[in-house]
Amino acid sequence: MLDGVIQKGIGGFYYIDTAQGVYECRARGIFRKEGIRPTVGDAVQISVLDETNKKGSLDVIQQRRNELIRPRVANVDQAVLVFAAKSPNINLDLLDRFLLLAEEQELEIVIVINKIDRDKQKRYEEIAARYRAAGYPVICTSAERGENIEALREVLEHKISVFAGPSGVGKSSLINAAFPGFGLQTGEISEKIQRGRHTTRHAELIRVTEKSYIVDSPGFTSLALDHISANQLQYYFREFQPYIHQCYYNGCVHIHEPECAVKEQVGKTIDNRRYERYCTLYEELSQERRM
Repeated sequence: MLDGVIQKGIGGFYYIDTAQGVYECRARGIFRKEGIRPTVGDAVQISVLDETNKKGSLDVIQQRRNELIRPRVANVDQAVLVFAAKSPNINLDLLDRFLLLAEEQELEIVIVINKIDRDKQKRYEEIAARYRAAGYPVICTSAERGENIEALREVLEHKISVFAGPSGVGKSSLINAAFPGFGLQTGEISEKIQRGRHTTRHAELIRVTEKSYIVDSPGFTSLALDHISANQLQYYFREFQPYIHQCYYNGCVHIHEPECAVKEQVGKTIDNRRYERYCTLYEELSQERRM
């Protein structure tokens, strides 16, 4: 059997990247019986049925390191969270939700602020500084002008990276700029509603170098966090970590308790707006548990 990685799945067919090329495969019926769904990013083994036409059978799915649900992809090393400086403007609530999901999955995280050429007042610089202070690498790019594309290309080396973010922020354009020749479809922004038309129809693993893959996936405007408990939330705010175990009370959730080491850092090492977002999300998740 051949080892490979699922690049994409369409209409019951799975396209497996191997050392001998890409094979079109059907999955064995046993996966359906066992409730296992082959997923983009899965490490698999296939049997070759027709070498000439590159046809095969997907026989084995190796154990997954992780699995994202939206976009659905397995064995991801890092999340590249792409937002635009303008058109559409950065939705910080959505960015923080993406960060929480990536932190929960223990992924490496890179924030990309694209379309910086459109922000003449350079307001994106303050946002970039805020998230760098929280502990995240931030790359400010312009796919149109080619700014900082090399820095983006470097962080993608030797990893499976999932690109995520709202529609219309230029995810496909960035991939095209970093790796010319892929020709991913791109769309225009609707001026009326400031939302991009979905131009990526399914998650797809794209091999960009010998050991590097990226996932281009549909854009989203909201993310559910209802599988995360309110008490877990503190562990997914990276800037809280040095102080969580310094609070006076065990089980401190850093909202109403006195002598809280986290609250003492708000406005200092912890940004006020990030802390306010934490409080809002904590209340949101608490209410969902009570319903």
